[in-house]
This record gives sequence, C-alpha cells and structure tokens, in this order.
Amino acid sequence: MKHLRVLVLLDPELMPPPVLKGHSPEDRFTWKTEYDVVSTLKRNGHVVKPLGVQSELKPIRDEIESWRPDVVFNLLEKFHGKTMYDQNVVSYLELLRIPYTGCNPRGLILARGKDLSKKLLAYHRIPVPAFQVVPVGRKIRRSAKLKFPLIVKSLSEDASLGIAQASVVDNDEKLDERIKFVHEWIHTPALVEQFIEGREIYVGILGNDRLKVLPVWELEFGKMPKGALHIATEKVKHDPEYQERRGIMQGPAKNMPPELATRIQRMAKRIYRTLQLDGYARIDFRLTDEGVPYFLEANPNPEIARGEEFAEAALHTGLSYRKLINRLLLLAIDRAGKAHDDEEDVEA
Repeated sequence: MKHLRVLVLLDPELMPPPVLKGHSPEDRFTWKTEYDVVSTLKRNGHVVKPLGVQSELKPIRDEIESWRPDVVFNLLEKFHGKTMYDQNVVSYLELLRIPYTGCNPRGLILARGKDLSKKLLAYHRIPVPAFQVVPVGRKIRRSAKLKFPLIVKSLSEDASLGIAQASVVDNDEKLDERIKFVHEWIHTPALVEQFIEGREIYVGILGNDRLKVLPVWELEFGKMPKGALHIATEKVKHDPEYQERRGIMQGPAKNMPPELATRIQRMAKRIYRTLQLDGYARIDFRLTDEGVPYFLEANPNPEIARGEEFAEAALHTGLSYRKLINRLLLLAIDRAGKAHDDEEDVEA
C-alpha cells in the first residue's frame, strides 16, 4: 500500500519511547501495544505522529487541521478516565470526516453494554449465561433464575478489570461482598451471571462488510494453584511474571473437532454483525464439556500487541504483524470511502 500520514491517538501515560534500549521489562510491558503499533507503522514506511489524548478533543482537531493526516490509528481505550466515553471520541472523528481504525461508535455502544449485548444476542438465539445487573446504590436481591456458582464483573469495564478468583461466588454472603467490591472500587454497576464451567476460547474477526474470521484460540491455564478456577483474572491476562510462573499460554484450540470449530466461527460472525461491529474485534466464549459455546462478551478494538491473542491468531493464517497493521489502515480508509459514497447517493 502507499505510504500514509498516520495520526496515532493514545493515552499520554502510554506514549512509547523511540527505542527500547534503556527501558526495563516492566516499563516495556506498560506501553507494549503502543510501541508495537507505532514502530510497525514506521517500518511499513508511513509517516507517524503519536498524540496523547486524555480529557480534551481540541488537540485532535488541531492536529487534523494543521498536519492533515490521511488516517487516524485509534489506540484510545478511555477518555476522561472512563471506558464508556471512548465511543464519543470516535463519533468526533466521524464528524471531522477523517478515517480511523477500529470499531464505529454504534458497535462500541452495543458491545460495551454487556447486558444490552447479551439481550440482543439471546433474541437471536445465541447461548448466553443467565444474568442480572445490580446498579450502584441499589439493594442487592439475587434473581430467582440465578443459581450458584455465579461470577461478578463490572458491567462496562474490560481487560478483566476487577476479576479475581473471589469473583466466583457460591453463596449470598460472598455475592453481596463481591457486588460491593465492584461498586466501591470500580465504580460501575455489577454484572452477575451464571458461571459456566468450561474452556476459555476466543475468535478474532477482521473486516467491515467482508469478514475474515481467525482460528478459534484458547487460553490455557497451565499449572494453576490447587483449587483455583480456570478464569481469565487480571493476573492471568496481564501479569507476565504470573503467566510464566503458572505456565499460562494461548494458542490454537486443541482437540477440537473441525465441525465444532466451524460452528463457533460462524456464531462469532453472527455476533459481530448483530452488534454492528467493524474494523476488528474479538468474541469471547466459554465452551462447555457438552460442546455448547456460551457468549461472554465482545471486545471491539481488542489488544493488538505483537504476540497477543489477536495478532498471533492472524499470524496463524499467514497474516504477519506488519500486514495486520496495514490491513487495519485499509479497513479504515475503505469504510470512510463507502460512507462518503453513501452521502453522495443521498445528495443525488
């Protein structure tokens, strides 16, 4: 593809250095995604300008008007410190009529609302765990349809924030304690859902209209402590030292019949379209011993650092990391072009 001027939006605290030399492994892990994306864009020949964005939209407009990028590579996960505001930044980019990578604001809204996404998918006969939402400040009353064990999560935060072994509860006292933890420490409503025993599997998808479905990927839990549940806690997902110590790995799902893998991939594609996702996303499931894949959540704009699930699954299909980053740019430009064509059709 031709070389582009790429404005990269990221958290100012995650601004990557020009080179890795002199930085500890702990530092590198903090801004690994940002470094991988920015350095790869440069290796692909693009002119790149990272921009830290935290609580003001004006710097985005100033850069777009003065520097005139061809496309924005969106790595923002929060605005004003809140995950739910990320769709507002994307809406602003649409108003500025600038191509951007990742998911559109409608898809972000549908996917970020875990209760709304589950209701939509249950209507379309996708298996979802039984659940209820407990708003902050509301008296806790367990729904009669929910039987223990249950798992308690934040309704809107992702990246396994707040998920620990204690998130799975087996009585009302522990349930109350965990809901209060989510309310008081994460400051969001709590999502209480049926805990599904089974395998933790993911399906990555690339595309706007024509979709590329990546292989079924699995999180393998290695040598967990005795009695520990196989769930994607914060430590399992984001602590490299813990991952190495416990043998936590991810890779192609093993011992899975081809027909089951195909069924899961087709289900992931249905979910992607139902939630109006585009760009790229990862769909998370729990697969029971009976072969039933339960939808857990959709992750628009998932982690795309080199070596993480999405990039590794893409590599498994022959799509190198450099090609993956360029593909995301092309999808952004393609979507913007079609939106412009639609506007011209309306005007005509």
